[in-house]
Amino acid sequence: MTKKQQNGLSYKTSGVDIDAANATKKKMRENMKTTDPRVLNAVGAFASLFEASFPGYKHPVLVQKTEEPGSKQLLSIKHGRVRAICEDMLHHLFNDIAVMGAVPLTVQDAIICGKMEADVVSEMVKSMADICRIHGCTLTGGETSEQPGTLAAGTYVLTSSVVGIVDKPKIIDGSRIRKGDTVIAVASNGLHTNGYSLVRKLMEKRPDILDDKVNGETFLDAVLRPHTSYLKGLRGLFDLPELHGMAHITGGGIAENLDRVLPADLDARIDLSTLPVLPIFNVIRDAGDVSDADMLRTFNMGAGLVIVADATGADVIRNHLATEGYETAVIGEIVPGAKAVGFTGNLRR
Repeated sequence: MTKKQQNGLSYKTSGVDIDAANATKKKMRENMKTTDPRVLNAVGAFASLFEASFPGYKHPVLVQKTEEPGSKQLLSIKHGRVRAICEDMLHHLFNDIAVMGAVPLTVQDAIICGKMEADVVSEMVKSMADICRIHGCTLTGGETSEQPGTLAAGTYVLTSSVVGIVDKPKIIDGSRIRKGDTVIAVASNGLHTNGYSLVRKLMEKRPDILDDKVNGETFLDAVLRPHTSYLKGLRGLFDLPELHGMAHITGGGIAENLDRVLPADLDARIDLSTLPVLPIFNVIRDAGDVSDADMLRTFNMGAGLVIVADATGADVIRNHLATEGYETAVIGEIVPGAKAVGFTGNLRR
């Protein structure tokens, strides 16, 4: 090698170590091994092969969704909550397809970073593979991209996509919702994956709030709780004819998510005094002097998922969810209208 070549550029000196990346990807392949016979090739091929074999489905419909965990990932990675942010992302995905009556088949992820830290990336992939197994699906592959100069070292941008399945006659899309139906809130465990730009601004304004106690835990722990997965509880309800519609409550709150499944001639009337508001939301509201209107539009306020059901089936649904470990509350009813969500009463404090 000439002196000129010794002082020349290489991919490694530019910030990308291919050998280190390959070693990390080898570990990923070990973590992603699956026994699902429909996965026809190993991780590392140019694309994943998944056999379209769906026993038990008469008219299978694929349900697809892509998600990312938003600015919560900045806080989670900074504070070492790697598995938790993976739970946030995948649980959000699974909930989005579950409200349509679907279960997940496969997940593909993308990890984009400024520098590939082998321990962090390996933990991410292992966590996602584990979470998929718990939910009866497979992490079949994805992309890991190291982009020095685009992102700072230690910064990660995550995204993932799910393919789910539902039998066409069993799709839950809100079309069965009727006047007089009951609206049921299924409790969240905190912020889930929405409202973190506001939370980070509050933390800038009041750095001391991180150690404040919220119902026995620190503020930081309360806001970094991973997103609840509702799939386990909902699986046993998909065939229930009294279940007419569901909405995953994410950005936009109850009003801007429940309206997505309402028929054109119906409204949902929600009594805010019945909403099971969690202590963390009161802390954020008071510390940031946030209006109730902004709180309702930014956060789930304790209702991570909403079910619309015939009044005759409400107790059956609530009892089933209770046996699966989910708390519920009746928060409203369906009335004539124009596909909108209206509020009465006041939020609990």
